Amino acid sequence: MAALTAREIMTPHIKSVPQSWTMQKFAKFLSDNEISGSPVIDDEGEVIGIATLKDIADFHLNNVSSDNEKRMNDDELKEARRLRQFIFEEMIKVPVEVRDIMTPIVFSVEEDATVKEIAEIMMGEHLHRIFVTHAGEVTGIVTTFDFLKIIADSQ
Repeated sequence: MAALTAREIMTPHIKSVPQSWTMQKFAKFLSDNEISGSPVIDDEGEVIGIATLKDIADFHLNNVSSDNEKRMNDDELKEARRLRQFIFEEMIKVPVEVRDIMTPIVFSVEEDATVKEIAEIMMGEHLHRIFVTHAGEVTGIVTTFDFLKIIADSQ
């Protein structure tokens, strides 16, 4: 199992999304394809980041700090909730694009990276997916699901 490489376990067909898609279109894309994240590409087709369901959730939960709320009295809490609701309602009117919510850091490994090397990077960086490259071009993706397939197949 440790001798397996990224090339052997990767998913070679990656569904990427343009940076200009709206968050709503992106969410529908993830749902329709039953995936939780996707590479983001620029106008030239280059991978510039990754966007996930977590990015959508983080955007919607943005700027909510329980530390500040602990210091507020009941009236201040009520006003803070009212302001958050107002801001959220106004933000819905402005189209949020994938480029606004994506993570611009792209982690990758070469096709000949071992499963052990990939696992160490993913655990060290708390990643659920990592791109696979060959000669600087993205050729696939390894996800936590790919690791589960390895375990299931070895049983």
